[in-house]
Amino acid sequence: MKRIQDRWQQTIASPVAVEGTGFVTGKHVHLRFRPAPINTGIVFVRTDLGPHACISARIDNVTGTARRTTLGRPPIEVGLVEHVLAALSGLRIDNCYVDVDAPEPPGVDGSARAYVDALQHAGIDMQNAPRPVWTVDCPVTLLIQDAAITLHPAEKPELRISYLLDYGPDSSIPWQISTQVITPGEFACQVAPCRTFVTEEEAIMLRSQGLGSRTTVSDLLVYGRRGPIQNKERFGNEPARHKILDILGDLSLIGCDLRGHIVAYRTGHPHNIQLVKTLSMQMPMIVARQRRAA
Repeated sequence: MKRIQDRWQQTIASPVAVEGTGFVTGKHVHLRFRPAPINTGIVFVRTDLGPHACISARIDNVTGTARRTTLGRPPIEVGLVEHVLAALSGLRIDNCYVDVDAPEPPGVDGSARAYVDALQHAGIDMQNAPRPVWTVDCPVTLLIQDAAITLHPAEKPELRISYLLDYGPDSSIPWQISTQVITPGEFACQVAPCRTFVTEEEAIMLRSQGLGSRTTVSDLLVYGRRGPIQNKERFGNEPARHKILDILGDLSLIGCDLRGHIVAYRTGHPHNIQLVKTLSMQMPMIVARQRRAA
């Protein structure tokens, strides 16, 4: 990996709140974004457990990747953080406290749109400290069974993400692909509105496990044989775009900006997190060599 440039860090200009029902617990959840000083990063604060129940959004704090990304350990943990992290990362907000009074953020509509709307309303403040931007010298690929994810070197100073979704010929979710260049404007319009999706069979299974007890088919995309049940897609390839949203949220746990082209096929949170771990293991060695050379 190599550090190719810096940009100025950013936080939000004022506190702003979002509330709604948690998809996992079914609780009514209050979330509040608060400005944070330089080099704070993103820190979740479990306000229901006290002001010191904090979890930094870093790769070494990831404790779960089953259907969602979880940070911390009981009792101080927060799950399903990827949509919040995607909203912050997509808007290039680097330092922020995220107060939440439950073990998950509000599910809202299964996308990051409500978070983006709130953060844009709060405004963004530039901070007097650099944010490093990294890329890779050669492709980094992870292959796990029939899934693959690769970060290719940056040909332009941009982050481009491509996702190929393929659940097989018998799935109610059709084969589809999406490619998105991640800038704050494009993310807000083209990626943030894309919602969580499940098949009808998955929804029944999750409900039998006691999950999503207060979630209905209007709260996210539930696919039956004829398409979304009692709902409509916002984009023809909305599930593939939502996978890009998840990748962006998980990637933010590396703690820097990445440039290059990510190409993913049939991947999920375990693959995203493993890619971040692989990349982050290289970065301390490079920084240490640079310091010795200086």
